[in-house]
Amino acid sequence: MIKHIVFWRLKDSAHGNDKASNARLIKAKIEALRGQIPGLLHIELGINVVVTDSSSDITLYSEFASLQALQGYQVHPLHQAIVPFVAEAQTERRVVDFEV
Repeated sequence: MIKHIVFWRLKDSAHGNDKASNARLIKAKIEALRGQIPGLLHIELGINVVVTDSSSDITLYSEFASLQALQGYQVHPLHQAIVPFVAEAQTERRVVDFEV
């Protein structure tokens, strides 16, 4: 199994929305992938509630059946449809993928 964790910091505004609105939209878009992509076992997105200088705004936690399933997710059309929205809204992205 592969665990895929991503942390984003968001712009104060993008897409005509404030940061909080974009965080909610990103959460909804990503969680809508649940059950839609082969090998994606679990997906959830959390919006940060304790703001500090070192915190991120949102995080993605997901689990994949294999490295190949993660690679398939990365190029899947449903995932690719979300990427431009998130890319425009973010100022920073950090990712960790590890096998368990």
